[in-house]
Amino acid sequence: MTELDHTTRFLFADCAVRGELTQLDRSVSEVLSKHHYPSAIQPLLGQFMAAAAMLSDTLKFDGTLSLQVRGSGQVRTLMAECRDNRALRALAQYNDDFDDRGPILGEGQMAITIEPKQGQRYQGVVAINDTDLSLAQVLEDYFQQSEQIRTRIWLFADQHKAAGLMLQAMPQSASEGDLDIPDDDENWSRLMLLASTLKPEEVFGLDAQTVLHRLFHEEQVRLYPPRPLEFECTCSAGRSGNAIVTLGATEALALVEELGHIDIDCQFCHERYVFKADDVRQLFSASADDTLN
Repeated sequence: MTELDHTTRFLFADCAVRGELTQLDRSVSEVLSKHHYPSAIQPLLGQFMAAAAMLSDTLKFDGTLSLQVRGSGQVRTLMAECRDNRALRALAQYNDDFDDRGPILGEGQMAITIEPKQGQRYQGVVAINDTDLSLAQVLEDYFQQSEQIRTRIWLFADQHKAAGLMLQAMPQSASEGDLDIPDDDENWSRLMLLASTLKPEEVFGLDAQTVLHRLFHEEQVRLYPPRPLEFECTCSAGRSGNAIVTLGATEALALVEELGHIDIDCQFCHERYVFKADDVRQLFSASADDTLN
């Protein structure tokens, strides 16, 4: 696999089916290196990252797509997001007495949230129960029930890498370029059988073009240029300062007087932002100036 993580969109020339192949390496390693997650959580977090990147590129929009689960199992919250079809980050919060012999997520809900830079925010919520359904199956059900789009998803992950493959039937009225071919059950079934032969060692170790050629060498497949992906957090000193301002001047100043400083830790990347007394006073001075202006 190339060093840089990426997702690749592709189309089948002879049937109305499109696909997405996502391969993550460094971004998963960076997320996991910043936390000491139990080994049972690490692959699941990688799957969520691959799914978020894959779905974001499929929707082709500018903004943020996130997958967030709140469950009754060992993991209380797990989320992954892809911003601007490029930047990934993820986080898991779990019980202090974590025991991987119990359900990881258990019963709960998963929210699929789409926040475009322009337009309205959308959120779909689906039930989960990881003792019965995998993340891939939950997403397939979401597309079938909410979007009425026939979809199959395969997700792979270990403690270092993650990947996802998605095939999706295009509506009969849809077309990309000169493609305007109705889908049919025979083509769909054939492609599902071929895609199901994908092995973790292939998707983790080979580039996208080689993977897709191995799977569909008898099909006419059109590949789009791969889109690079990377880990990137949205935290900053400015955002941390804004969080302190929301406390109010009285509480924030009392807190910094008691402790000598206020620390803001990013849950995603563990970056720490330290605000001393002069920094806090400057925050509220700037806030007052903004209000007057």
